[in-house]
Amino acid sequence: MKGPRGPVDDDEGSILILTIGYAVLALVAVLVCANATSLYLAQKQLDSLADAAALAGADGFTISVDGTGEPIAALTSDGVRAQAESLVTDVGNGAALLTATTPDGLSARVTVAAVWHPPVITLFVPDGVSLQATATSRTALR
Repeated sequence: MKGPRGPVDDDEGSILILTIGYAVLALVAVLVCANATSLYLAQKQLDSLADAAALAGADGFTISVDGTGEPIAALTSDGVRAQAESLVTDVGNGAALLTATTPDGLSARVTVAAVWHPPVITLFVPDGVSLQATATSRTALR
């Protein structure tokens, strides 16, 4: 075959540029997906820690008796904080306890926070993301 400037039989290497481009695009997609998965798992770990800390905080009740002679399990913010702080310190993995209170004397509400760092550094993922999780656990005496 002959073109305006001579034979057009020289296609050597034209597909190589496209292959390299697609390989780079696929590598970036894999790295971003790996980082997104890591972020998702870090948030789920923080949610689990908040749940465990709220449950531990709900176990910090004191038993008292109401006017009818029925026992009641009453929570205090100090008791909730002490129990939750102990658990977060032991298990925390870099997480910090932000708040641990009882809004009504029967429930323990705990908020924990951590910073996630990507396992694979790329240009398309931020270096650190602040994560927070809040959980509530209710105590009941039967």
